[in-house]
Amino acid sequence: MIQYEIRVTGRVQGVGFRYYVQQQAKLLNVTGWVRNTVDGGVMVLAQGPEPAVKTLIDYLWIGPPLSLVKSVHPAQLQVIETYTDFEVRY
Repeated sequence: MIQYEIRVTGRVQGVGFRYYVQQQAKLLNVTGWVRNTVDGGVMVLAQGPEPAVKTLIDYLWIGPPLSLVKSVHPAQLQVIETYTDFEVRY
C-alpha cells in the first residue's frame, strides 16, 4: 500500500471536483480524503495499491467537465494512518 498527498490547482473549486475525485477513488478502491484549500486549489490524500493510486492521479488531470486543471503535484508519504473509506472533507 502507498499513500500520496496530491495538490491540484486550476479551476477546481465550485465545479464538483471533490465529488468527482471521491467517485473515481471509490471505483478504484482507493481510500483517503479530498478537501478544498484556502488558495483555491484542492488537496487529496490517496491511499491504496500503487496501480490504483497512480490511476487516480491520472484522473485528477481530467477532472469533471467544468474544471480546468493546471497542475497536479503528488508527494509520496509514509503510511501512518490507514483509512477505510474515501470522504469529502469541509
